Amino acid sequence: MSQQVDEQHARRVVAQHAKTSSLFGVDFIPVRGSLEPKPNADTRGAVKALKALRARYEQERPHEPFISSYKNIVWDDGDPCARLMFVGEAPGADEDEQGKPFVGRAGQLLNKMISAMGLSRESVYIANVLKVRPPGNATPTAEEIEASKPFLIEQIKIVRPEVIVGLGLPAAKCLLQTNEAMGKIRNRFHEIEIEPGETVPVMPTYHPAYLLRSYTPENRKKVWDDLQMVLEKLGT
Repeated sequence: MSQQVDEQHARRVVAQHAKTSSLFGVDFIPVRGSLEPKPNADTRGAVKALKALRARYEQERPHEPFISSYKNIVWDDGDPCARLMFVGEAPGADEDEQGKPFVGRAGQLLNKMISAMGLSRESVYIANVLKVRPPGNATPTAEEIEASKPFLIEQIKIVRPEVIVGLGLPAAKCLLQTNEAMGKIRNRFHEIEIEPGETVPVMPTYHPAYLLRSYTPENRKKVWDDLQMVLEKLGT
């Protein structure tokens, strides 16, 4: 009976991989194992440090000179000791409503991207550069990014991911201090220094919201190629 249950589970997993793979314009099934957790991960310590950082953010309110109308601070989601971190640009209306990053349509697509990698949302860490929603979902300005960037860097230092995926050009510009187009910087790893002599590889790729606007097999394959390189870097 146990073997039959295992076989049924395996078929469901393969079917899910086939479905999510087709969403990305690929014609193969990426069978992947989940990421092993970090050895000796101090989850309790990371949670405590992230809470303290959020409290400092709420006290300093770096967004206040630029953004005053919003419902919730959108801080993070996922594993505070994750090996893989996703960084977006800013919360949207759904995120502002729920106080959680990537829960709208773009978030649903990100969930499918993570699933197609053979991972779960709970096993990765997700944050945005901006912690509150810009008026009208506007693209973050350079001034807004610079005001919020120190808190993102502190989040990265606490989580200490092995790889970061920068979702969209504003996030990539913040992390990499570049003005190049996404087409020039994606599909290769860059480095961000979080401590003197300590760097984390960053893979820039298209934001899920961009894919929703231009949902072509070519664009999906570009993102899937980037994510496969991430998996290879993580050794899965």
